[in-house]
Amino acid sequence: MAEAAGLLDQDQLSCAICLDLLKDPVTIPCGHSYCMGCIKDCWDQNDHTGVYSCPQCRQTFTPRPVLYKNIMFTEVVEKLKKTGLQAAPPAHCYAGPGDVACDVCTGRKLKAVKSCLVCRASYCETHLQPHYESPAFKKHKLVQATGNLQEKICSHHDKLLEVYCRTDQQCICYLCTMDEHKGHDTVSAAAETTEKQKQLGETQRKSQQRIQEREKELQDLRLAVQSLTHSAQAAVEDSERIFTELIHSFERRRSEVKELIRDQEKAAVSRAERLLERLEQEIAELRRRDAELEQLSHTEDHIHFLQSCQSVCAPPGPGDLPSITVNPHLSFEAVRKSVSQLKERLEDVCKGELDTISQTVKEVHILEPQTREDFLQCESEITTKV
Repeated sequence: MAEAAGLLDQDQLSCAICLDLLKDPVTIPCGHSYCMGCIKDCWDQNDHTGVYSCPQCRQTFTPRPVLYKNIMFTEVVEKLKKTGLQAAPPAHCYAGPGDVACDVCTGRKLKAVKSCLVCRASYCETHLQPHYESPAFKKHKLVQATGNLQEKICSHHDKLLEVYCRTDQQCICYLCTMDEHKGHDTVSAAAETTEKQKQLGETQRKSQQRIQEREKELQDLRLAVQSLTHSAQAAVEDSERIFTELIHSFERRRSEVKELIRDQEKAAVSRAERLLERLEQEIAELRRRDAELEQLSHTEDHIHFLQSCQSVCAPPGPGDLPSITVNPHLSFEAVRKSVSQLKERLEDVCKGELDTISQTVKEVHILEPQTREDFLQCESEITTKV
């Protein structure tokens, strides 16, 4: 049986389902072996189909094969357990890049779980057992697996660093206390660690408090910036609305002035056209009388001349137009000047007001105050101005 154990590889004695040494080994018809409990659980899940397969080669069986304990495998596994052989560990238990490897493992090394400062070696779970079981290792100092064990050894005396020199603020061994650190303020590394941990806890508490304060300040500043942004948007919208209304107001005034000028022009032209018509009629009448006078002046009929002369030579009647004086420079120049003066006055007013607005806008900016209270006060003043 020992020879059989020597011929078998660890993987051949491991269950492909649980990856551990076979427990109550059974061999199914295709030749593969499993723990009886593992293959039963696996096949129980296929009872609803009535078809059962090997987890490794996928060969199917119908009906469900009857499982019999493999006596030979059982005896081999028991023999191997007595000799200390274990099943191959899962792949994730092996040491990889960045892991601390067991110093005892041969071949492919397992991950170390602890390092011994006395042995100056790191051990996997299996090779660490003597440190837990043997009285000879009871006083050994175990720490979390580390790859820099040499850093924990005194370079002068090759002893474990287990003392802390407060005078020089460095870790030393017990021989250093009797050598170059003699008379210094020294304590055990464990005692100094406890004290430093207290200080570290207080520092951490203050740091966390500071973080909370800064987070509160950050939130307040974000809210202040958000408020400032909303205030600026409201100011822009109000300015747009007010300037639009002002433009519309000027448009109305422009239309009113234009209509007023056109009405005045229409009235004046209408009066002039009526006078033109009457003047043209009067000129036509005067031309007719002039023609009559011209004709009468050449008549040789004395009786006709005397009878017509009185009516033709009579002065114009009261309905004739009076003398008209026309202003050749008549125009709306005064109106144009008045509008131009209005424009200049409005520009002066707008320039003055826009200078004030520009100065106010320039005061609206995000400062970098020393304290959060300064910023919030500044933001409050800006919001009030806007």
